[in-house]
Amino acid sequence: MRTRVTDMFGIELPIFAFSHCRDVVAAVSRAGGMGVLGALYFTPEELEMELKWIDDHVDGRPYGVDVVMPASYEGADFAPEELVGRLQSMIPDGHRAFVENLLSRHGVPPLSSDADPGRVLLGWTDATARPQVEVALRHPIALLANALGPPPADVVDLAHARGVKVAALASTPRHALKQVEVGVDVVVAQGTEAGGHTGEISTMVLIPQVVDAVDVPVLAAGGIGNGRQMAAGMALGAEGVWTGSLWLTVEEADTPEMAKRRILAATSRDTVRSRSWTGKPARLLRNEWTEAWESEDSPGTLSMPLQFMLVSDALRRIGRSDVSELATFPAGQIIGVTNQVRSTKDVVFGLLEEYAETLERLGRITGDRP
Repeated sequence: MRTRVTDMFGIELPIFAFSHCRDVVAAVSRAGGMGVLGALYFTPEELEMELKWIDDHVDGRPYGVDVVMPASYEGADFAPEELVGRLQSMIPDGHRAFVENLLSRHGVPPLSSDADPGRVLLGWTDATARPQVEVALRHPIALLANALGPPPADVVDLAHARGVKVAALASTPRHALKQVEVGVDVVVAQGTEAGGHTGEISTMVLIPQVVDAVDVPVLAAGGIGNGRQMAAGMALGAEGVWTGSLWLTVEEADTPEMAKRRILAATSRDTVRSRSWTGKPARLLRNEWTEAWESEDSPGTLSMPLQFMLVSDALRRIGRSDVSELATFPAGQIIGVTNQVRSTKDVVFGLLEEYAETLERLGRITGDRP
């Protein structure tokens, strides 16, 4: 397969795989696509170790790193050294009480005294994401991707100076144009079916609008989980696909076991766009956690990054207690067909096989092939 993105990165397949798991990233790149490691949950020191491991296991194939540098968030004008403290002081006591009452009703115990204190902010801000960018650019990455708005222009320039291409996610044509204005090389047009942060426009509608709006290559994202959907994205004008939820249940994935069980059993109706995770709309597994935040008793969600800071300890407590009715996780609607565990390599080859079969079927319909 050959498109502008395969030529741009020197890859065989225009399949991009976003994952927080280094094993998945390396496996997709080795299979001819491009794995993209989500840096959000890693400290700079941890990210350094993850990327060193990928360098050693990717067989010289290209890979990318995804960071979150939102265009707008609370505390953008705070000094880095005072960021966490000032943000913590902005969380209302009523919201803290709501979370604690929700956990108490479901019998979720507190963390043990010797538990890891955890991190309440992660890479949700410019100040916390820039160190991740610095680490990433010290490695031979081929792509730096950004979510939640256009990446800062100086970050784009820095990446380009290192010979690294830049991609950014867009959920409307207007967002795509803003990405191009700051110099991104690839736009990931992500429909509402996608897991994690996503907009309201469906993939089928969004892709051709973005393709018509910009002159850089576009990747189709949101609901891309098999070869037929890959072919549909390419037919709409995309030059590759950006996939995420598809990799949550592969053999190599480090998805928490409780979340993996729910994803394998889920239908496409078992996700919902909710602000209960980060304060911005994100598609998550639907359960009593997401429903509680939509109930009449809810105090309402907070803006980014306050919402995640509010719930970060609660999510850790839920995960350690195995209270499945509260365990939420970013996941797209494609989980309705991810009902078995396969190797990453098999998933990649399955995409290609079904893609080829789809083109053959279309060829027969149009009379181009016998």
